[in-house]
Amino acid sequence: MKFIVPVICVTASFIMAFSVKKNHVTVYLVGDSTMADYANNYEPGKDYMKTRYPVTGWGQVFQQYLVKDSLQKVNKLIKTDSAFVDDRARGGRSTRTFFQEGRWRAVYENLKKDDLVLMQFGHNDAAENMTERYVTIEGYKEFLRLFVSQTRSKGAVPIILTPVARNYPWKDGKLQNVHGLYDQAAKDVAKELNVKCIDLNKKSMDYFTKKGESFVAENYFMNFPAGKYEAYPDGQKDNTHFQTKGAIEVARLVFEGMKELNTTIKN
Repeated sequence: MKFIVPVICVTASFIMAFSVKKNHVTVYLVGDSTMADYANNYEPGKDYMKTRYPVTGWGQVFQQYLVKDSLQKVNKLIKTDSAFVDDRARGGRSTRTFFQEGRWRAVYENLKKDDLVLMQFGHNDAAENMTERYVTIEGYKEFLRLFVSQTRSKGAVPIILTPVARNYPWKDGKLQNVHGLYDQAAKDVAKELNVKCIDLNKKSMDYFTKKGESFVAENYFMNFPAGKYEAYPDGQKDNTHFQTKGAIEVARLVFEGMKELNTTIKN
């Protein structure tokens, strides 16, 4: 599968394509900055290419995996021949702040039967030093339970994702888990409520380990020298957020997870 950069045009073209289709499933993405769509009017009035690029959330490029041919590979999860990604993820949000700001309500009110809700939180929930976003493990679980139960009440399908890996810490050539108990908490809620789950933390740790620390840092995460991009004249050193290539690989891992889930669903 070949991708075209820049990705700023992808969302608009797909919106136009799906606006004329009535029989489609909406795949809602709820989560944090690693999932967000920075190109789709993320900051109204600002030019993404000048103020943000190359930062790219994996949700920003996820639509490319949900074209007609690919949907055949997840036909038990998505039962129509068209699916539209509605990326509601936002930087700095934890489960609690996503709920408190009314962002979850905006998703819930628009949910329809057979829609999907992919929820990936944990990065900001775990930030104990940032009280405005921090959520305890039990609070994190409770908000996930709420999102799951309300998704199901609309006849839609919830899928819990463990938080995507950061590019640290590395030990003996292997990327380690930086998310502490929040990784396991997401899996615990999925098991408790019999919810479909994609272990994105493990998938991304394993994949990044195969590619190697230096390659991943330079090509997938926001690490580059001064003068390379207009939006970052002084360069950047960021091992949490993705460049476009990294976002594409993470989106691919999520789609792989969906294909794996598809095989577990009985007709």
